[in-house]
Amino acid sequence: MTAILARRGRSAAYKLVLAQAVVSVVSFIIFSIVWELQYGLAAFAGGLVAVVPNFVFATLAFSRSGASQADKVLKSFYWGEAVKLLLTIALFSLIFSVFKFGFMPVFVGYLLALMVHWTAPLYFKQS
Repeated sequence: MTAILARRGRSAAYKLVLAQAVVSVVSFIIFSIVWELQYGLAAFAGGLVAVVPNFVFATLAFSRSGASQADKVLKSFYWGEAVKLLLTIALFSLIFSVFKFGFMPVFVGYLLALMVHWTAPLYFKQS
């Protein structure tokens, strides 16, 4: 039963990450059409800064479930959040130091992907 709960939570989190990835691809397309490919790639990179850490968090946070493992569940959420934060910092550092992308498209792509996360309760029905 507890494996089913973890799988259900992980599945819902992966749906959210997939929606964020779709928004990142759409932002890439729009930025590439309206401006140029370099801006599209920067927006996509910004979206990936939101998508990759959220995927890692979902994988770590929903690795355990059940009342008998409550302390392990809590630790997995803490570890997931810590890794997510560190990975976000590392990816932003990589984007701005190695790829030299512009500030605006990176953060617009990042914010668009985050907005999916913020508005998810409006789109995903809990059953």
